[in-house]
This record gives sequence, C-alpha cells and structure tokens, in this order.
Amino acid sequence: MEVVKKVGEYTIVKKRSGRFAVKDANGKFINKEEKVKILLDAGLIKAPAPKVEEAPAEEAPAEETQEAAAE
Repeated sequence: MEVVKKVGEYTIVKKRSGRFAVKDANGKFINKEEKVKILLDAGLIKAPAPKVEEAPAEEAPAEETQEAAAE
C-alpha cells in the first residue's frame, strides 16, 4: 500500500486493487460513513448519485382486459 495523502490525523493509502483505505493516528482502519466522508473531503472520490427507483408501468386490471378481449 502506498501513502496517498495525510489529512489531519488520518493517513489515506491506496491498495494494489486501486481502492482507498483510511487509517487513524493509532494505525486502525476507518470504515463506513466516516471513511467516505474523509475521502470526499480529501477530493479522492465523488459522491455517489442517489438511487432512483423506476415505478413499474401500471397494468389495466385483469377484468377490463378480459372484457375487451371478449368484445
């Protein structure tokens, strides 16, 4: 792992896989939301776009389709 940046009490390193790891002053790895916040502040990653759920197309009730087919 190579040291990329030192931000305050945190050290940001880049793994061989290309991903980033963040260590605190004690050498322990930081994870989850705190890690993302540190990497965003350092400008090493971009904020993920919020997920947008597509609403399924509403289908006509089965009764109406059967009546239309019978006519």
